[in-house]
Amino acid sequence: MSSRPFLHAPLLCLTLALASAPAFAALYDEIQVYTDDLNAPGVFGLEMHVNTTLTGRSTPDYPGESTPDHGWRTTAEFSYGLPDNFEAGFYLPALFDAAGRYALAGEKLRLKWMPVHPEEGGAGWYWGANTELADIKRQYVESRWGEELRLIGGYRTPEWLLGGNVVPSWPLSSGFRQAAPDMELSFKASHKVASGIDLGLEYYAELGPTSHLPSFNQQAHSLFLAIDVDRKPFVFNLGIGRGLTAGADGWTIKAIIEVPF
Repeated sequence: MSSRPFLHAPLLCLTLALASAPAFAALYDEIQVYTDDLNAPGVFGLEMHVNTTLTGRSTPDYPGESTPDHGWRTTAEFSYGLPDNFEAGFYLPALFDAAGRYALAGEKLRLKWMPVHPEEGGAGWYWGANTELADIKRQYVESRWGEELRLIGGYRTPEWLLGGNVVPSWPLSSGFRQAAPDMELSFKASHKVASGIDLGLEYYAELGPTSHLPSFNQQAHSLFLAIDVDRKPFVFNLGIGRGLTAGADGWTIKAIIEVPF
């Protein structure tokens, strides 16, 4: 690996220096455990994230919030491979609320770095980081500007994938810059059941503000049964999840669909 990652690394850390703030609500624009996936340099990608909350929270956490119950979220994720194990991304989240009203929620920019990962089809450890800067309308998050850092790690073999993410996030808008970050954890374990088809479990935990973590039952813990299909041109992830605590939504269905070029 060349020394050029240091040309990109400042971009990965740029917004981290801005962060120090209290909790804020989240837009469920993607439900995903990040692994070692990375576009080759110069390669564009497009994925569509779609999810719906069949039963979930219908009481706003703050005045004017659009709640997730019976809502549909669709997010176009554009990606572009950069040299030295970097990848840039751009999100356009949109949604239909429970009343059927459609709205564009905002936009996000991201930069992913995977300095350690096995060759495609190979086995080995992987680790890296992803950072996102978001501008999302206030009816979906209490602080319009936000920053997320996602630490990525795991192990892959031709038959198994084990991985997890540690995700602190900070609101950046005025009036939200005084306390510790929110914390989320996510884990994935999947096993190859047929050529190009993996079946497994995904676990998502929204722990809340690290300065004063709520009790376990007030946190949002959810477990998904998920299938990953990679039979080009059909590449997608499909899952159904159930909330495990009172602070989580009841049932959620989600999909991530790769759009072929």
